[in-house]
Amino acid sequence: MKPLRIGMLTPSSNTVLEPVTTQMLKDLPDVTVHFSRFKVTAIGLDAAALSQFDDRPMLAAAELLADAKVDVIVWNGTSAGWLGLDSDRSLCARITQATGVKASTSVLALFDVMRRRNERQIGMVSPYTSDVQQAIVESFSNEGVEIICNQHLGIRDNFSFSQVTRETITEMIAKLVPSQPDSIAVFCTNLAGAPIVEQLEQTYGIAIHDSVATAIHGAMSTVGYDFTRVSGFGKMFD
Repeated sequence: MKPLRIGMLTPSSNTVLEPVTTQMLKDLPDVTVHFSRFKVTAIGLDAAALSQFDDRPMLAAAELLADAKVDVIVWNGTSAGWLGLDSDRSLCARITQATGVKASTSVLALFDVMRRRNERQIGMVSPYTSDVQQAIVESFSNEGVEIICNQHLGIRDNFSFSQVTRETITEMIAKLVPSQPDSIAVFCTNLAGAPIVEQLEQTYGIAIHDSVATAIHGAMSTVGYDFTRVSGFGKMFD
């Protein structure tokens, strides 16, 4: 199979997505991942926090990835959750226009997965504050997906998301299971959810879609790569 080079746009304070991505792809020697950062330190709905997701620094980071001749560029972040999916659709179009490289995002890939699996009522685990979480609920509703149950931690500092333990993530997911959602989204690329997804899917019988994993799924799907070669990280790769 032709080698695949994936470019990832990464929040500057994220310490989870790079090692988790590397772990997920360790058995695929024909796939390499290359990262480019731009400044993101806090998640909120105030002007300062929202301005971090201006297209200009993201496009500058994407242009650096294009220098590495990557086959696809992925925004490995969840900002479209509170900004609306049109923000990611516009970003992908602008990345391709500026670089000539196909583009995807973690959030757009999540919706592709949910549509393919006919999942319309979901649960969500996130580290975000209540106002951000509510904005996500509304954004998903606008796209035809109802978040029927959620757990969030009320954290604003982006680096601190990475300090949330697997035990805490597991407990949050367990609290959503009785609501019987079609699936559960671990919605933040700085939460270390992907390594525990397969075990929890087996325990609860519910698909769990981690945001780092959906970024990889989106990258592969965008260029027609066989994503079923990824194993051990959730039903989305079946």
